Amino acid sequence: MPILNKDMTLCISLAARPSNIGTRFHNYLYDQLGLNYVYKAFAPADLAQAIAGVRGLPIRGCAVSMPYKEDVIALVDRMDPSAKAIESVNTIVNDDGVLTAYNTDYLAIARLLRDHRVPATHSVLLRGSGGMAKAVAAALRDAGFSDVTVVARNEATGRALADLYDFAWQAEPGTSTADLLINVTPLGMSGQDEDVQSFGDDAVAAARVVFDVVALPAETPLIAAARAAGKPVITGAEVIAIQAEEQFVLYTGVRPTPEQVREASEFSRS
Repeated sequence: MPILNKDMTLCISLAARPSNIGTRFHNYLYDQLGLNYVYKAFAPADLAQAIAGVRGLPIRGCAVSMPYKEDVIALVDRMDPSAKAIESVNTIVNDDGVLTAYNTDYLAIARLLRDHRVPATHSVLLRGSGGMAKAVAAALRDAGFSDVTVVARNEATGRALADLYDFAWQAEPGTSTADLLINVTPLGMSGQDEDVQSFGDDAVAAARVVFDVVALPAETPLIAAARAAGKPVITGAEVIAIQAEEQFVLYTGVRPTPEQVREASEFSRS
């Protein structure tokens, strides 16, 4: 990493539980590509003040993680179609004080469903109803999935998400099973919920594919259970690499090679 200097461009991330994954990913690529940028993760004490800081300092780019993906909408100036379509933000770009919001989560989910060749005929249990769940639901709908049930304790947000895409809703997984299980909640994430398996063993045994968007730890209880049962998995590490690549391009205007993205992803977790 170059020595800090007055001309260096700052990019940041805002999350309730910051990790070093994005920080290491972006800074690795800045170094490899000789860009005078630096990236730093924060847990904001006040979201509105944090976004005001992005605008006023100015900070070039800001990644947005749970639980702020919807709350930042009122704080930006423009919504790119990728964010507006699902009313959820994971990326903010600052152009001379004008903040434009994007959503690269959707792009990551859509690419992973395609790359892993998950059939649209699969039934789906989608656990969660927050900002990331919106991106997943939209990607499922656009990929042709129709037999989808949103599982969310919050009936208002759960039903709203399900109704938006003509999906079903239920409060808890219960004894339900599906071909594709997708966890889009903090269950299994490092912290107070890290030992919680978001779907039970019976659901995992009945599934054909298991997908957990939680990126830290890389091996969540759900992913560990799925691997033990011999199920194909899609991990949060894959999600974060793709969405971070798209953020990197938005911030810098430079697209790294697939090999550079792979190396940055490996470095971020080393």
